[in-house]
Order: sequence, then structure tokens, then C-alpha cells
Amino acid sequence: MNETVLIERQGSVAHLILNRPAKLNAFSDEMMRSLAKATGELAADDAIRVVVLRGNGAGFCAGGDVARFHEGREQLAREFGNLGQSFHASIHGFRNMPKPVLGCVHGAVAGGGFSLMLATDVTIAADDAKFTLAYARIGTSPDGGSTWSLPRIVGMRKALELTFLPDTFDAAMAHSLGLVNWVVPAAELEQRTAALAERLANGPTAAFGRAKRLMHSTWEQPMAKQLDDELEAFAACAAGPDFREGIASFVEKRKPRFTGK
Repeated sequence: MNETVLIERQGSVAHLILNRPAKLNAFSDEMMRSLAKATGELAADDAIRVVVLRGNGAGFCAGGDVARFHEGREQLAREFGNLGQSFHASIHGFRNMPKPVLGCVHGAVAGGGFSLMLATDVTIAADDAKFTLAYARIGTSPDGGSTWSLPRIVGMRKALELTFLPDTFDAAMAHSLGLVNWVVPAAELEQRTAALAERLANGPTAAFGRAKRLMHSTWEQPMAKQLDDELEAFAACAAGPDFREGIASFVEKRKPRFTGK
């Protein structure tokens, strides 16, 4: 894997790490392509039950590399469709990954980094995190799926406010808007993330994957179809060993030992 994106495996947890710390992990062409490749690799790895997405250095991700945009703005306008496809392949990959994706953010969470955070399933944030959608600052509309995710999380009017007026806000505000699930002291972020990732990895991750797919599909189909899909997913879970283990542990009054199968 290219050095701009790292994968660290710790048992059944994989840490997917943005690694351009000198640039606050701003996206380069190389990083966008490497992130798409890494996302596909982890989605296909059955030994990995949880993916943690985080950034090295002082921030999670500052979005696009604006200095690079300035240097090659004429060429960028012609090439961005191809580059954006790589970025969007990552977003699509996180949304469709059949296992939980845990975002771990700190410092700058801006522009494309904000969009990337929204593609995770749940997010833990350090109390030093600073958020902005940012795109309007450089005269563009958002990408990275944020126009899909943001209205669903915060509502249409707030989503448009954050887009039109991209002021920076803190982790407490992000939590109040439902953009992150937990806010913890920056010094505790690594420890708390590891504990949460372990808890998720020890859960029935195959069932989590089906629940994730069902919840995302609710926006695109009528309730009758959703009910049919729920029955199909429940039956698939009930045919697997995690269901048998869950029932046995309940009857035996002990903690379940799920395998993610």
C-alpha cells in the first residue's frame, strides 16, 4: 500500500490511516487512488471485522490539497472527474462495506475530510476537533457524498446552512448535530477508540453488516419492500452460528462469543 495511506491490522480490527501529516492529510491524487484500493481490500478481507478510519499527525483530514489545486488549476478542471471517481469509490466502499466502519477524528475535519467522516458508520471525536464543510470557501459545491449524508443527519435547512456558511465549529456542536457519536478528551482518543473497536469486533458483525445495508436502503424504497428485506436478512442471520451462540449465551446467562459468521 502506498505510504499516503496505511493499513495496520490488530487482530480482527484494521486501522486505515491517512498519512500526509505535513499537509494535515489533505488529499493528493495518489492518496485518493490509494484510499480506494485500501477500502476495497479491507471490504474483501473476511478476517477483518471492524475498520477504524483515522489520520496521522495534527488532524484527521483538511480536505483537498488547495495548494496543489492552485498550482494546476487548469489541468485540475479537466482531470477532476477521474480523480473524483477514486474518492467516490472510497465513499461508496465505506457505505457498502459489510462490517462496521468507525471514524476516529481529531484536529481539522474539513471539506473532503468532513465528507469522508460522514461516510463512516459511527464516529468518535477528540474534544479538539474542528469541523467545516469548507467547499464554499473555494467556490465549489460539495462532493464525497456529503450532499447525500448531511441532509439525512442534520435536516435540509441545517445542511444548507453548513454548506452556504462554512464556519468552523467545535466537537460539542458536532455532537449536538448528530455528526459524531462520542466526544472524548484528546488524550484519551486512542484508548477510547481501541475499546470501542474491540467492542464492535466482538459483536455479531455479519448481523451489523446486514443492519447497515437495511438502514441505508430505507431512503430508496417503500416500506413493504423494506419489511420483506428485513425478513430476508433476519432469516440469513438466524441460519448462522452467531444466532445459535446468541441464543445459547442468553439461556446459559453468559456473555456471547460471536465470530462474525
